[in-house]
Formats: sequence, structure tokens, C-alpha cells
Amino acid sequence: MLSKRIIPCLDVKDGRTVKGVNFVDLRDAGDPVELAWNYSQQGADELVFLDITATHERRKTMVELVKAVARQINIPFTIGGGINEIADADALLEAGADKISINSAAVRNPALIDELAKAFGVQFVIVAVDTRRVGDQNLVHLNGGRIATEKETFDWILEAESRGAGEILLTSMDHDGTKGGFDNSFLKKINDAVHIPVIASGGAGSVQHFVDVFEQTNVDAALAASVFHYGEILIPDLKEVLRKNNIEVRQTN
Repeated sequence: MLSKRIIPCLDVKDGRTVKGVNFVDLRDAGDPVELAWNYSQQGADELVFLDITATHERRKTMVELVKAVARQINIPFTIGGGINEIADADALLEAGADKISINSAAVRNPALIDELAKAFGVQFVIVAVDTRRVGDQNLVHLNGGRIATEKETFDWILEAESRGAGEILLTSMDHDGTKGGFDNSFLKKINDAVHIPVIASGGAGSVQHFVDVFEQTNVDAALAASVFHYGEILIPDLKEVLRKNNIEVRQTN
């Protein structure tokens, strides 16, 4: 059985790590390179960096951040935000990122998934999906959750997989930052339907929430931000509890 992965997520704005609730009310959470080193020492399996205010000017900044992180850690890490074409992904992978994550750009131009998978390989391409419940549907949202689309989340994820997504990073905006637990029923529906790894995101507030998401949905990985950034959950403690619940995880350092 493959080990379940624990993935801290660092939302980066103007070179700093930030965290909000339901995608708003951002507050500072520290230097991303320092946090990355700390998480690698704690035993995180991977890291995800998301540039949440991607602009044209930020590309050089993100490349420098990738280089700085790559010098500090030896665990895989993903970069997302503002990747609109092959050249953007190429620059980040060349700088040392292990994977790239695309979200809004993929929805606007689904063929981008095909192009990236063909250029770099399926294993390098994560499609991130921000979903929110609207009436009786789960709908995809863009631009850091600010713009609703008419795309049904379930259908979009199946399309992303068919086009060459190597993993799905699924964030429930209704749960994000609330610390009330992951959206386990929807995560299970998605995980049962696809053949690629699913990363659960949005809602982690306690160690039990991680136990619940793995037991109830069988997703491959669980991602969180503030509970790690502010020291509310330490990764070695989390992994110890998961092991006690017979959930396979990699050894911490």
C-alpha cells in the first residue's frame, strides 16, 4: 500500500507566506524559504507553493524563490500560480521545482493540460481545482476563488484527468480556513471516480481531521496551511497518530 502524504501548503504573496479564511482576510505567516526548511526537517512528504496574486512581474521573483527553496530542501515541491504557457512551467522546473500546478489557466484553456503533459510528462502536472457549493452543485471557481464558473467540478476533474493531469489538488472553498474538517463526502466521490492521486485541501483543523479524510475517502494526500504555519499541529505528532490508526505514512526524520 502506498504511503499517505502530508503536504504543507504555502500561499505566497509579495515574497511572504500568507493565510486567510475562505480565501480572504490574509495575514502574514512567515518567510517561505524558512518555512520550507522547517517542514522538510519535520518530515513533510512534499510542499506546495501557490503564488496567489500572480502578475507578469512576479515570474522572476518566483523563479528566484524556487531556486532558494531548492537549495534548502531535499523533498519534492510544487509551484503554482500564473502558469499560462509552456515557457512559464519550463522556467520553474528548470529552477528546481519538481511539479507545477495549474488552475485558472487550465479552465480557460483546457488544452494547456495536454500541452504540459506532453512537454514534461504527466507526473509533473497537477491540476488544482477550487470548488464551492452553489445551490445543489459544486462549481469550479477561478482567480483564487474570486470568479465563479458554470463548470461542474466533478465533470471538470474527469476532463482534466483525460487530458493528462497527473494529480488533482481539490480545495473546498466552503471548508478552507474554517478548521472544521475536510469535505470528505465530496472528496470520496471524486477519489472513487478518478485513477490518479487526489490531494485533499481545505478545512484541516485537528489531527483527527487527517485521520478522518484518509479513512473516509482514501485520498492519496492531505494538504493544510495554517495549522502547520502557526504550530498548531506538528508533522511528527500527526504522523504518529496516523500510524496508530493503521494509516501508512513515511517515516519522519
